[in-house]
Amino acid sequence: MKNMYPKKGRVILHVDMNSFYASVEVAYDPSLSGKPLAIAGNPEERRGIIVTCSYEARALGIKTTMPLWEAKRLCPQLIVMTPNFDRYRKASLAMFDYLRTYTHMVQPVSIDEGYMDITECYELGSPLEIAKRIQTEMMEKLKLPCSIGIAPNKFLAKMASDMKKPLGITVLRKRDVQERLWPLPVSDMHGVGLKSAEKLEPLQIKTIGDLAQANVIQLKAILGINGERLKERANGKDDRPVDPDAIYEFKSIGNSSTLRADTIDEQEIFAVLQRLSDSVSRRLKRKESLARTIQLTIRYHDRKTITRSKKINNPIVESKDILAVINQLWKKHWNEQPVRLLGITTQDLVEKNAAFKQLDLFSYQEDAKKEPLYQTIEKLQSKFGQNVIKKGLPSKAEESNKKGTSFNKDFLQDDR
Repeated sequence: MKNMYPKKGRVILHVDMNSFYASVEVAYDPSLSGKPLAIAGNPEERRGIIVTCSYEARALGIKTTMPLWEAKRLCPQLIVMTPNFDRYRKASLAMFDYLRTYTHMVQPVSIDEGYMDITECYELGSPLEIAKRIQTEMMEKLKLPCSIGIAPNKFLAKMASDMKKPLGITVLRKRDVQERLWPLPVSDMHGVGLKSAEKLEPLQIKTIGDLAQANVIQLKAILGINGERLKERANGKDDRPVDPDAIYEFKSIGNSSTLRADTIDEQEIFAVLQRLSDSVSRRLKRKESLARTIQLTIRYHDRKTITRSKKINNPIVESKDILAVINQLWKKHWNEQPVRLLGITTQDLVEKNAAFKQLDLFSYQEDAKKEPLYQTIEKLQSKFGQNVIKKGLPSKAEESNKKGTSFNKDFLQDDR
């Protein structure tokens, strides 16, 4: 499948959940399926507004931000529910956990949308095959519909995902920009709000094509540096990378690795898990964060993928601590079948300055003694490379004495 990927350049997916809040409610209560459903603030009050609504409701003329009284007038049988943000947050975490089973190069940008860089995922199929599989499995596993854009950069991927909803998959290449994007109203362009569109009117910029050919000096005069940036986007140019460490509301940091071949060799598997733990630990430290939940992803030879997690009392950041939790999860949940991919994700992150550890009388001295050692190792690795110091793997005897717990990541089964 490597010939289906560009020799130079990237393949980016933009995954956008369809009517997310309403879809989550339908996933919890299938009896709502096919019915006009709206999520609204203050449903008992006439001044409440529609936050989002199902596509059945949209077909009846109901729109986001519409006053609730108007929506009820258009559709007296409209089902109105108050937002359940804890539920939506859990669904969002489950969604991104699933996307990371394909690649660690996942960047959430909001609760219901994110980017994936699948440039190195050619072993999993063509970009279109991967997108179709994600869309299908998202419905099967999470009961959530999504639209996906496939493109060489983030801007075009975002524009592509908006072109067909619900459950659409759209490919948008740079060579398609002039024919498919330029005729669209400039207000339809991602990054151009209503105020910016109004500012562009005096320059007779009405379409994306007009913006693509506009004078840069004039654009910068009314929109500042963003004017030049928007002109580049209108021409299909966008060099922003997918950043898995980008800060967003529901923080997580993770990494994954596809093995060279399916294996049941635990020594090889533990070596991969250690490398992943080291990588995740370094990234946590760069972000000055600690983790309260550790998740293990296992993809088997038949592509069956599981995620298992453990919540810990004291936030951790060191590689050895992450690996200890991962080893517990591995021992408990591996079914002894050949493994193709492994991933580690840290969740429920807290800033280093806000984190604390409840040290007891017997442990605080030991922890204090180890801190200078950790700092010395980090300095050596920064100067001479990550392989300057190699850590020993835990023995089989040590591993057999460790026991752990996990909780089900399927957000539909637990509404805490």
